[in-house]
Amino acid sequence: MFAIRPRRSALYMPGSNARAVEKAKTLPADTVIFDLEDAVAPDLKAEARAAVCEAVKAGGYGARELVIRINGLNTPWGEADLAAAASAAPDAILIPKVSSPHDLVEVGRRLSALRAPEKTRIWAMIETPLAILQAKDIAAVAQDETSRLSCFIMGTNDLAKDTRAHLKAGRAVMMPWLMTALAAARAYGIDILDGVYNHLSDEVGFRAECMEGRDCGFDGKTLIHPNQIAVANEVFAPSHDDIEKARDIVALFELPENAGKGAVSHNGRMVERLHAEMAKRTLALAEAIAQRG
Repeated sequence: MFAIRPRRSALYMPGSNARAVEKAKTLPADTVIFDLEDAVAPDLKAEARAAVCEAVKAGGYGARELVIRINGLNTPWGEADLAAAASAAPDAILIPKVSSPHDLVEVGRRLSALRAPEKTRIWAMIETPLAILQAKDIAAVAQDETSRLSCFIMGTNDLAKDTRAHLKAGRAVMMPWLMTALAAARAYGIDILDGVYNHLSDEVGFRAECMEGRDCGFDGKTLIHPNQIAVANEVFAPSHDDIEKARDIVALFELPENAGKGAVSHNGRMVERLHAEMAKRTLALAEAIAQRG
């Protein structure tokens, strides 16, 4: 019923680091984002582009979703990045600094011209104040299949820089922007991943932020170190209790005596058919995770 691909953990890997590109084949991340933008120095851009695209073409990454983050099309490297990425045929191409619907419409047009395979989707970094103000219109681009838009990624560090906001535990100052982007994504049926957590030695804080993102409704979290994968995978997966509860709710509505009911009682609590739909999604996600092995 649900075509779900787990995106609990999306690990950025610097495209200029050959060892990191190879190591990604062994890491339990759901998604690997090969970064040609922020993580690569200007004099290494061309070399990193060639190495990443060759690695994606060669494969060997198993069930991991492969994404290439290119440089902006307004930079000296963006056009070549897009052409090379289209030829490499990753699962998605991540576009940085998206601030208007036009940005994505243009990328979709260029991918068609480059004859990129249909499986290659477009992901958008939401990391500027203008992107937040136009989040609804940017997400609405997904209604046009030629745009290939399927996922937002929050660029919380860039948002903090451009707004001069101070990121603290709980991210109270950023929460309105996070939820604005999430509402836009959900309104148009696309996934959305939370931003990175910068403090590598603070596992307690990282877990807390993962739980916060999960409770907000994010599909997963972007990561900057392999040591963060296990916690993200755990937090953004349905728990054993979640799965058992979901099975109970689905089974309850499948009983003949409940066939025509819009709401029933479950363990002293009223549940509606919308809860049954939520339960089915929980079970589909759990199954998709189990199939990854």
